[in-house]
This record gives sequence, structure tokens and C-alpha cells, in this order.
Amino acid sequence: MRRVVITGIGAVTPLGLDFQETWESLKRGVSGISRCSRVDVDDIPWRAAGELKGFDARSIMTPKEINRLDPFIHYALSAALAAYEDASLARREGNTAVTIGSSRGGVSRIEESLRAHYTEGRSLSAYLMPSTTISMAPSYIAYRLGIKGYCLGISNACASGTAAVGEAFRLVRTGYAEIALAGGTEAPLCRLCIEGYGRTGALSRGADATASRPFDRDRDGFVLSEGACIVVVEEMQHALARGARIYAEIAGYATVSEGFHQTEPSEAGEAATMRLALRDAGVTTGDVGMISAHGTSTPSGDRTEASALREVFGPALKDIAVTANKSMTGHMLAASGALEIAAAAMGLHEGVVPPTINLFVPDPECGLDIASELLRRDIRVALSTSFGFGGVNAAVVLRRV
Repeated sequence: MRRVVITGIGAVTPLGLDFQETWESLKRGVSGISRCSRVDVDDIPWRAAGELKGFDARSIMTPKEINRLDPFIHYALSAALAAYEDASLARREGNTAVTIGSSRGGVSRIEESLRAHYTEGRSLSAYLMPSTTISMAPSYIAYRLGIKGYCLGISNACASGTAAVGEAFRLVRTGYAEIALAGGTEAPLCRLCIEGYGRTGALSRGADATASRPFDRDRDGFVLSEGACIVVVEEMQHALARGARIYAEIAGYATVSEGFHQTEPSEAGEAATMRLALRDAGVTTGDVGMISAHGTSTPSGDRTEASALREVFGPALKDIAVTANKSMTGHMLAASGALEIAAAAMGLHEGVVPPTINLFVPDPECGLDIASELLRRDIRVALSTSFGFGGVNAAVVLRRV
């Protein structure tokens, strides 16, 4: 079986407009969350958001392209170009795939267009449908980079980005591709998404940097955020032959449907996903030194995840550092899973575990050893998990190289 590694990372997030800035912010415990400025939230109780600060697509796209394409595609392209450059790849690299996940696709542009149509009588754009479909993110990346191979858009709720990286891993491991650009992108900061998620009871009612607090006793929901993260997934011998820098090896992947409930999580489904990923990687629970938790900050979600972790890891869990990036980024939906994989890879590469912030009073019902400050550890194996609405779960196992 071929081995698969990560050789490039690109990101635009509430913590920074490139991956290095984002990574440094994660290590320092910086929050990217504040009161939402993009949307009028004065009359609703869900007011916090993780916004991209200072992002300008004009450096990578023409004004015509910007107007024709939804921001989730702008973000994806920015992250993809950065990842390609970080991996030192040439344009039109042979036998390359693109797999990009998004939960909401072009929802912001759809809302904007419908509002203008029904309140101002404007005609709908001929570009509305193609520019908002989820498959346009990987298609546009392939177009810009001259990639002619496998191209797939994935929508698997909050697990979309992790699933996109996992499916890319499978493509490369089985020889279908030598290289794949994979990750997640999201631009959900519109009234439709904020109020829609709010009405499900999933969003925090906080309005500042402390609103996202995974595994804290007083957590009350997740904070909706935007951004993208793309990684370059590559066959190991191919990477070594061209002298590429390797961040980490992707050793295993699993995705499981719980078949349980539209919004409520299932301990059994989450535990099954983690066990299958560990088995696929050929590692035991005792090998794992870091867990990048899904950790959304919802009361039931964090509690169920903690219970699933205890079920899978048992006594070994006390020796594993658990971190929750969403305490700083908020929930970027598909982009979060990809970013958490990238951050776990960097953690293995540098021997560090980013902190979890806003953990004021750890929830005794969760009972996890959460890293509340930057840890320096000799970690060889990491697990990153994503659990989505509808019971769609995904997990990736990473190994230090």
C-alpha cells in the first residue's frame, strides 16, 4: 500500500490570511471571534462570528470573476494557490486530483440575489446557479491551475472538509492520483445561516471572544465562522523524489453514517468512526499522543464526543493531549475539519499542541484532559475528528515522519 503525506498547506481564516499567521495565532491562543460586522444582528440573539479580516480577492481574481463567483470560491482559490506554492509544485503537475468540501456552498450569494430580486425587482444573474454550486470550488481551482484529472465537490455537513482530505488520501494511496489538492471552504456569514443555525439551538448567544468555549461547563453553542483550508496530499515517494518538505503522513481515514438523528449526535457512531480510522492506520489507542477534537462548544455535542473518546481510548486517554481549535476559530463548517488536520500535522512537525482557550471551568461531565496552554511534546500519532448534522462522521489519523 502506498504511503501518503501532506506537503503543502494554505488557509484563510479568522486568525489570519495565510496558514502561517493562522498557525502562530493558534499556538498563542488568539481568538478570531468578535461581534459580527458583516450582517445586521441587532434584532437576533446570535451576534458573534469569526470573520476574515482584510481579505481582498483582487490579488488573485479579476473584478468580473469576483462578481460572478460566491466568496466561498474566492476563499478556496486563495487557500489552494497558497498550498500549491507552499508545496513548490509547478502548474499543470501531472496526475493531480482536486477534492473540496463545503457544507453551505454559495448560500451568501443566493441570499443576496433573492433579496435584491424580491425587494428591488432586480433580475437574477445568469451566473447565480453555476457560481453557487459546491462543485464550482474544486472546478474553479482545477481551471486556474490547469488540472485535468479527478475533480470532486463534497458536501457532508461539518465533516465535509475532513471527508475531502480523507477521500484524497484514498485516491493517492490506491494509485488513482500522485497528488491531490484537498480541503474545505465556507462563506456562511449571512442572515439565512446565522438565524437558521440559531433557530436549531446550535449557536452561542455570546457576542465576544469568549463565546466559543469547547468543553467548558457554561458553553452554550458554536460560533459561525468563514474561511478555507486546503492541503496538498502526495504519494510519499513522489514527494521524496522531488525533495518536498513533508509536514506529516496521513496514515488512516474513516467515515461513518450514524443513521440516528438529523441534529443530535450519537456516541456509538462517533466511537465507530474513530476505531475504524485507527484500524485503517494500523495504530492502537496507546500510540496516539494528540487528539484534535471536533469540539464545537454545543452542550450535547461536546458531552457526546467526550463520552465517545472515553469509550474508544479508555485509560489511555489520560495520557493524550486534547485540543479544540474552534475555541479560537469558531466553527468554519467544512473549512474547520481541513484546518484541524493541517494544525495537527504542524503540531506533529513542530512537537507542539495548541491550547484550548475559554476553558474557564472544565465541564466535569466531559472529564477530558484539555490543553489550556501550549504544550511541547514528542508526539508521533495524532487523531483529528469531525462530526456533522445528519450523523455524518469522519476521522483522519496522522503520523510524524
